[in-house]
Amino acid sequence: MCAQINHKSPGCLLTEFQNLRPALFLDRDGVINAEKNYVHCAEDFEFIDGIFDLCRAAAGRCMPIVVVTNQAGIGRGYYSEVQFETLTDWMRGVFAAEGVPVAAVYFCPYHPEHGVGEYRKESFDRKPHPGMILRARDDLGLDLRSSVLIGDKSSDIAAAKSAGVGLTLRLGHDDAPPAPDFVVGSLNEALDLLSQRNWR
Repeated sequence: MCAQINHKSPGCLLTEFQNLRPALFLDRDGVINAEKNYVHCAEDFEFIDGIFDLCRAAAGRCMPIVVVTNQAGIGRGYYSEVQFETLTDWMRGVFAAEGVPVAAVYFCPYHPEHGVGEYRKESFDRKPHPGMILRARDDLGLDLRSSVLIGDKSSDIAAAKSAGVGLTLRLGHDDAPPAPDFVVGSLNEALDLLSQRNWR
């Protein structure tokens, strides 16, 4: 089972999810922040250029921002769930200050080989499995076929496709299958592409 950090957001995202709506799914490390070795404190957290403009555009379409992230560093014992939650609260505060509240954060702390103690196990929530995305669908009433996922690894794309997410973008150069719908070199390029396609 993955863990979820979920808060309602202001504006259109505050309404109850009575009708299915699309979401913008984001991996964290490598998409929201620069990929480094097991980032777990604000001092090492470097936002990737374009992330706030991208999320503002999604929020303007009343698309909830949903983060789905493997956090094997917890399972490996490099940092605790409390440390992760502290960093997540800080990250969400920055997003809110930028005018783009994050609707929910889902994370999976398990690793089937390198997890320590209770964290060493297979999990349907660990990407490339679709568990976190499916949980968000059920929790938030999302239309996955009309949703978008941006990730930087093949496991992100595999999870999205397995869950039935309609449009997948890969940031960077992980060429392992499955192939995304589009490969982009930056989040600004992703925003341009999505805008041209009317986010479909």
